[in-house]
Amino acid sequence: MGRSYKTEAIVLRSLRFSEADRILHLYTRGRGRIGAIAKGVRKTKSRFGARLEPLSHVELLLHEGAGELQTITGVELLKSHRAAREDTYRLNVGLIGAEAMLRLFGEPEANERAFAALSRFLDLLDEARAAGTRPPLDPLALGFQLKLLWLAGYLPHLTSCVECGAGEGLVGFSARSGGAVCAAHGSGALRLSPEGLAGAERLLSTPLADAAAAGLSERARRDALAVVTSSYEEHGGFRLRTLTA
Repeated sequence: MGRSYKTEAIVLRSLRFSEADRILHLYTRGRGRIGAIAKGVRKTKSRFGARLEPLSHVELLLHEGAGELQTITGVELLKSHRAAREDTYRLNVGLIGAEAMLRLFGEPEANERAFAALSRFLDLLDEARAAGTRPPLDPLALGFQLKLLWLAGYLPHLTSCVECGAGEGLVGFSARSGGAVCAAHGSGALRLSPEGLAGAERLLSTPLADAAAAGLSERARRDALAVVTSSYEEHGGFRLRTLTA
């Protein structure tokens, strides 16, 4: 027979299904990542279609049946994040964060800190300004992804060589070893600048609200992105589509 329950959720992805339905990838406060179907949501007279756009923060009434997909039977909009969604640059930054959340926290297991980080990221994105660069190099996007790696258990160690502890002469990053490496232990590592490693550490150790004020050069942002992408590949075996689109 199944049962119904309420939970807060953020819409990570929305996919068309049949003539009028949508399948949604959601990250919920109470159950982590789940899949759900919104029936009839694409009809003009749908009661809650506009409330289920990607990045929307909602309270859902869900019915849990025998299948993998739960059914959305009620929606209350908490935060639309319309400002972010209607600006192309900010939307692309938001979709990077949403895909990172989907891939790093893909199980139906609640993580309150991850949910709070995602909610904070979207709140800041509503007020963010374009960083004068491509969305993958946006400081807010980079800072959020680095913090998600931390919350997922893949915190990169960037202040000293992960192999010998040397604090000087860092030349690269080894995702397999989990951190920065010096010249003596840099064989096979991703070569990065000291500026880039320091910039990634700055984004990790400061609040998301201060990411844009971190003052990272484009070189430092590119190196921080390399830390993120190599960590994804090593620990999860994936690449984000939104980082290469």
